[in-house]
Amino acid sequence: MADTCGQVLLGSGLTVLSHPLMYIKVLVQVGHEPLPPTLGRNLFGRQVYQLPGLFAYAKHIIKIDGKSGLFNGLAPRLCAGTIGTIVHSRVLQKSQESKFEVVGGGRKAEEGSLQHVVNETTREMIARSCATIVTHPFHVITLRCMVQFIGREAKYSGVFDSIITVYREEGILGFFAGLIPRLLGDVLSLWICNMLAHLINTYAIDDSMSHTSEIKNCSQAVTGFLASMLTYPFVLVSNLMAVNNCGLAGGLPPYAPIYPTWLDCWSHLSREGNMSRGNSLFFRKLPVGKTYAIDQKRFF
Repeated sequence: MADTCGQVLLGSGLTVLSHPLMYIKVLVQVGHEPLPPTLGRNLFGRQVYQLPGLFAYAKHIIKIDGKSGLFNGLAPRLCAGTIGTIVHSRVLQKSQESKFEVVGGGRKAEEGSLQHVVNETTREMIARSCATIVTHPFHVITLRCMVQFIGREAKYSGVFDSIITVYREEGILGFFAGLIPRLLGDVLSLWICNMLAHLINTYAIDDSMSHTSEIKNCSQAVTGFLASMLTYPFVLVSNLMAVNNCGLAGGLPPYAPIYPTWLDCWSHLSREGNMSRGNSLFFRKLPVGKTYAIDQKRFF
């Protein structure tokens, strides 16, 4: 219990610190570009036109809504983080208390073996999936509170009021908009990360080397970053579907078509070359073949 409370407190602190970053990323994912391109320099020193980065975007939000504006949607996100941590911890605890391994059963797999990695990954996958499903309604509300910035709406003003609004307009299914691509992305990211880390630790790192544990931790971090890059399109599609056709300007034309399913959203982004939109908030390049509309604050 004490460990869970510690995780909740640590997670809440990190959530508060990282919230402005997520807020800006979501607005960019939706396609909101309130500031025109500027002439700057890339990593190689060449002059190029770039889109405003994280700090310029943050200054724009502060200019309109003040510093507190950077924390729109924080309350439901904190709820999601707290509940998710508790559910994740409880599910993992239950699986660890079981008599047999989740996969394979019978004799316990040797630590470090492929079977052990598969078993641990499966347990983690189940725990994460349970936490994601339970907290997704709060995630949807968080995203919609953020996207309100585009049309200057006040439709989602609080956690409880937002719950009532979603249920009244969309029913239960409204709370789970964008859930499928989010789950798929989480599961694929977890398996890619753990399998790649196992291959590196088994075949590329010699246990006789000094600082072996540090090197293995580093490999886990590198594979985690690579997995998140590979599965980013699932995150993007999930976030777009969570706000699509919800009555907010950021989820309606001209920002986005009304997508019948998440596969339609994926297909449209792929055709437009926007599968990585919002992945980077620094050194943002102009979209190829796009024209900036200053009145609509977006590219088309």
